Amino acid sequence: MAEKMLTVENLEIKFDLRGKKLNAIRGISLDLYKGEILAIVGESGSGKSVFTKSFMGLLEQNGKVTDGTIMYYGCDDGVPVELTSLKKEKEWYKIRGHEIAMIMQDPMTSLNPLKTIGAQIMEAVLLHQHLNRAEAKAKTLEYLKDVGIQDPERRFEQYPHEFSGGMRQRVVIAIAIACNPQILICDEPTTALDVTIQAQILDLIKELRHKYKLSVILITHDLGVVANIADRVAVMYAGDIVEIGTSEDIFYDPRHPYTWALLSSLPQIGVKGENLFSIPGTPPNLFTEVKGDAFAPRNPKALKIDFIERPPYFEVSPTHKARTWLLDPRAPKVDPPEVVEKIRNGGLI
Repeated sequence: MAEKMLTVENLEIKFDLRGKKLNAIRGISLDLYKGEILAIVGESGSGKSVFTKSFMGLLEQNGKVTDGTIMYYGCDDGVPVELTSLKKEKEWYKIRGHEIAMIMQDPMTSLNPLKTIGAQIMEAVLLHQHLNRAEAKAKTLEYLKDVGIQDPERRFEQYPHEFSGGMRQRVVIAIAIACNPQILICDEPTTALDVTIQAQILDLIKELRHKYKLSVILITHDLGVVANIADRVAVMYAGDIVEIGTSEDIFYDPRHPYTWALLSSLPQIGVKGENLFSIPGTPPNLFTEVKGDAFAPRNPKALKIDFIERPPYFEVSPTHKARTWLLDPRAPKVDPPEVVEKIRNGGLI
């Protein structure tokens, strides 16, 4: 068995908004293993960013963990830390950055326009690695090389506006790596980049995972992005993980209707001259209690029980489980859409 870095059990997160409670995360359980890349996939608003921000104590002031635990096992002293028990900023300083680091969606808003690139990376090195300035500068130049920035000595003295979007993203990755973390959370790291640069950034994350022995959580709304990078994939919908498995499980043997819908939405699956598939309807209102399977109102193949009772997880294999009544032995046989068979046979991903 691989070594666990993080274990989440029955996590619930709620937000106070205009006098109402929004149930953002609804009882999630998840393990992250040492050295793996775990992709968390789902539509915007499914709770991906909120879920991972709770690992670093970065929830907004009106957000609160109302149930569940987050155990982190990667500390140098070997003593597990229950992250939901940390209340003060001083306690979070020991975890945030040094143990768990995050790459945000937009690199331009993550960088200080008034400071040089070198100064910003050096700041993380000095804070987390306790080196003198000469050593910290040498280390910073090394990180710039590691993330694929040419002529690091010249780039060290430049400002964010002098870099392209892809280069700024590399700088943000360098800052995260400079914190010397055990877990790296990448929140939509390729959203604002063109396809060629996207592939380069994903390849870079894979390389750094091996060099720095990182466990990586990759957040995205695009299943196609994670096909060649993730070891495991967790599919999120309406604040819940509805299916989780290896990449092969999710792409070649998906079982939840929402996963089927996401795969059907991939542009590379489209047929010339025909409209691209889009998922009908909208996600549920999380201000109210969600009854049954949250995806049922948008699922044309939903069963009656999907509208009444929330399904448990059904195990497909030791590495694969899904929260759908279709896996109950009593359920009628419902075939996945043709696109799943196309992916299995044609290797379209």
